[in-house]
Amino acid sequence: MAGPRSKKNEAIELAGALWMTVGGENLGGRGRVGLLRAIAETGSITHAAKAFGISYKAAWDAIDTMNNVSGQALVERSAGGRGGGSTKLTPRGQQLAERFAQIDAAHRRFVQRLSDEAIDLATDLDLLRLLNMKTSARNQFSGTVSAVKTGAVNDEIELTLAGGARIVAIVTRESTESLALKPGAGAFALIKASSVIVATDIDGARLSARNQLPGTVSRVTPGAVNDEVVIELDAGGSIAAVLTRSSAQTLGLAQGSRATAIFKASSVILGAMV
Repeated sequence: MAGPRSKKNEAIELAGALWMTVGGENLGGRGRVGLLRAIAETGSITHAAKAFGISYKAAWDAIDTMNNVSGQALVERSAGGRGGGSTKLTPRGQQLAERFAQIDAAHRRFVQRLSDEAIDLATDLDLLRLLNMKTSARNQFSGTVSAVKTGAVNDEIELTLAGGARIVAIVTRESTESLALKPGAGAFALIKASSVIVATDIDGARLSARNQLPGTVSRVTPGAVNDEVVIELDAGGSIAAVLTRSSAQTLGLAQGSRATAIFKASSVILGAMV
């Protein structure tokens, strides 16, 4: 008998789920909305439940929950007739199912683009960096593509933020095309906190890193080995960086001190507004 299949060499990929809440209560995600769509297609709770592999009672329990949480009926049942009546979505239920499908499709594309963009999850180091996304995901900037410089393999994309600051990113030509990155298009940038270098007193210095955002330190959160430094940018917004405790002390980083956040164009992940 063959043993359990080894997963040692299988690729690790990003995944995500989307769901709706009302006042903190769970209205539903793909499963419940899928049940709504099945009801719309079959006109029958029985057939919809069978399609999802659940009992008739479980289907009605889910429907009752959605009706109660949403504050208005999403599903209604008409009685009588030779066929024994039918079940259908209310106009509100139909609208909710259609809107969720659109948003869920956009969410799937976003997660897939993050997975495809730049992270090689096959190595331990990149896996650890991914697990640190809770911190680095805080560095999110939205803006408008202001310039695109094409290259043989990679393109240079300039993103202008609402406050006027500019971020430069390097992406593949394929990414430029699939994300429809062109002047005037909305986009957002993600920068991991571990990719941000904090510097002080750099007036007159010439650096190879394209992105240099000056500001004022608003918070320093000490850790056992590393400190998290948050800089309020002169152009608006803030950016978080993670650096060693000794580096933070050497730079004299404290609330109110001036500092510049520096990161390479290759450290920026771009996403499109869809």
